[in-house]
Amino acid sequence: MKVAFVFPGQGAQYPGMGRELYEQFPLVREYFQRGDDALGCNLSKLCFRGSASELTLTENAQPAILILSCAIAALLEAEYGIVPAAAAGLSLGEYSALGTGGMLPFEEAVRLVSRRGRYMQEAVPAGVGGMAAIFGLGATQVVELCRQVDGVVEAANFNCPGQVVVSGENQAVKRVVEAAKAAGARRAVPIEVSAPFHCSLLKPAAEKLRPDLAMAKFRPPRMAVLSNVNAAPVTEDNVRELLTEQVVRPVLWQQCVEKLAEMGVSTLVEAGPGKTLSGLARKINRDLRVLNVEKPEDLLQLKGELAC
Repeated sequence: MKVAFVFPGQGAQYPGMGRELYEQFPLVREYFQRGDDALGCNLSKLCFRGSASELTLTENAQPAILILSCAIAALLEAEYGIVPAAAAGLSLGEYSALGTGGMLPFEEAVRLVSRRGRYMQEAVPAGVGGMAAIFGLGATQVVELCRQVDGVVEAANFNCPGQVVVSGENQAVKRVVEAAKAAGARRAVPIEVSAPFHCSLLKPAAEKLRPDLAMAKFRPPRMAVLSNVNAAPVTEDNVRELLTEQVVRPVLWQQCVEKLAEMGVSTLVEAGPGKTLSGLARKINRDLRVLNVEKPEDLLQLKGELAC
């Protein structure tokens, strides 16, 4: 049985996430403490007792999700002996995958995503950009609709068959939503986000992140870690450029899951808050066994499932 860990992106956060694992497992407490120390602030307190509005801020949400995701992955290996053959993550989750895959030291990953979140938030003034999810149209059709409307709007996430997220200027996004409905989309709905992620409007954020990535100490991977940009394993040589491009390029999530299956992975474990990636994986490949871990009871279920 070949297992891959997959890691959620921004939007998966919620107040109280990880608290039960933190209280039950010393290893999880250690990861949260290391994250707090790396940032020089009490992010743990914000996770467990902060408001949703504070936690949702991009520069808080990104390190918070990464800390919990990496803690769960470490727990699965150390306490349960589940060693992944590969890892992938959606957007922010790619940094969790790089940390788990041995390419990026944990503390460095925490600091990087905190800065990444801040740069993204600063790149576009509030209220200027937005995103929307289009259901029931083909990927090529959605890309063509983006080309046809006035203004900046681009495909940002290829999540699964029949589900594409677009990102860009608010008015342009609205035009694509209306065009998608006219073209027969099952649904086309705006998404509540703090910035228009994964489109060219975030180029200033990518350029700010570039020198930080240049300084980061990447190491050889201990497993295959897939890039959102091309759905291929990253290397020490290309990881910095791919992470820079990732800020402004679409997330090829469907292709990442298909690549994992092609590599012989039969089981995906979503490590981190929420079940979004588990749901997407089932729509991409029904032959994959899909499990998620975000609470202590999930660990018991996982142990039982993997014993079968």
